[in-house]
Amino acid sequence: MHAHLVFIKTKQYIYMYNPVEIKKDLFYVGVNDRTTELFENLWPLPQGVSYNSYLIRDEKVALIDTVEIGFTDVFLKKIEVLLGDKPIDYLIINHMEPDHTGALLFLLNKYPNIKLVGSARIADMLEGFYGVAENVVIVKEGEELSLGKHTLQFSMTPMVHWPETMMTYVKECKTLFAGDAFGTFGTLDGGVLDSQLNLDKYWDEMIRYYSNIVGKYGSPVQKALDKFADKEISTICSTHGPVWTVKENIVKVIGLYDRLSRYEGEKGLVIAYGSMYGNTEQVAEAIAAEAAAAGVKNIVMHNLSKSNLSYVIQDVFKYKGLIIGSPTYNAKLFPKVQNLIDELSNKNLKNRYFGYFGGFTWAGTAVRALGKFADSMPFEIVCNPVEMKQSMNEDVYEMAKTLGKNMAEKVLSDDAIVPNQTTDCE
Repeated sequence: MHAHLVFIKTKQYIYMYNPVEIKKDLFYVGVNDRTTELFENLWPLPQGVSYNSYLIRDEKVALIDTVEIGFTDVFLKKIEVLLGDKPIDYLIINHMEPDHTGALLFLLNKYPNIKLVGSARIADMLEGFYGVAENVVIVKEGEELSLGKHTLQFSMTPMVHWPETMMTYVKECKTLFAGDAFGTFGTLDGGVLDSQLNLDKYWDEMIRYYSNIVGKYGSPVQKALDKFADKEISTICSTHGPVWTVKENIVKVIGLYDRLSRYEGEKGLVIAYGSMYGNTEQVAEAIAAEAAAAGVKNIVMHNLSKSNLSYVIQDVFKYKGLIIGSPTYNAKLFPKVQNLIDELSNKNLKNRYFGYFGGFTWAGTAVRALGKFADSMPFEIVCNPVEMKQSMNEDVYEMAKTLGKNMAEKVLSDDAIVPNQTTDCE
């Protein structure tokens, strides 16, 4: 890895740009976004996000993906540092989302003869998003493009996580340009390669990224993983987060995506609840205390009035036990609870042990509504639901303890989850 420090003088300023050479003639030209607060105007970015783009300098020059439109000036200057007056021959578009194609029209203005390479769906979206229909090269599964010393091989990976997505593999340097797959939230602070960074913050952010952005599409992710199962991969270049170069990290990243796309959780429990005045929360506390007493150390409790849905979804994807509780509110579920179950239904979540509880003051609805959700999902239901009228009493407390104990036994076991089965509890 070599850092090229170049100073470019303008009328008023001196800019320093630092393209990073990942491998010989393969450069990182991406940018960091420490300003945007919500990814897709939905998901919090407390640690920012990177928009990764790469350039291969060969007999022919190929740029792989671009960046979000607000960072076009820095992006184009990085390219200029590497190429000078040399043109870009190809732009490889693995994914059409605007955070990766936002700089496209500015790029075309500077390099008008560049050829745009992508799937048939990408060609359609290029015209739809940007009105671009010329110099478009449509590639199919397994087709190759030679740059000279580098051969690009294209694989179609639809619904990871848009229908047009593809991945690009460079045979000679065993590098996979993976689009949004294997990405994470979090900026690249100083380093770009995994070997340069403290990776602690990225692992949970990868789970949050996957569960929030890709989570619905487990089956397509499995198909994409199968396509590369027999290929030797020494570098993964995603469009968000670190460039993965260390063997054990690549194994961990691929393994994480494999597990998440199979909807397989770790031994842990998420208790997500709504509570207006604290009574429903007391049931949640009783369940958690009993589960902990039975040996579950990974217990995450989310008060849905406070926890952002993004982090709740992350933890639900991470752990195999899930318990949801709600008071009755306007003869329905508490709104924040309804938001969660709607989102989990939309994510096609499966392979979870599930329990539920609810409260009411004069007309009980919450438990019935959560029961309908449970019946609609491929979960193994643990125990009958806990239902509380007005406030905790001895019977409710004992039922909560029973749910916590039995959920702990399930979560800590190595048994296979049986969808649409209800486990009796004692």
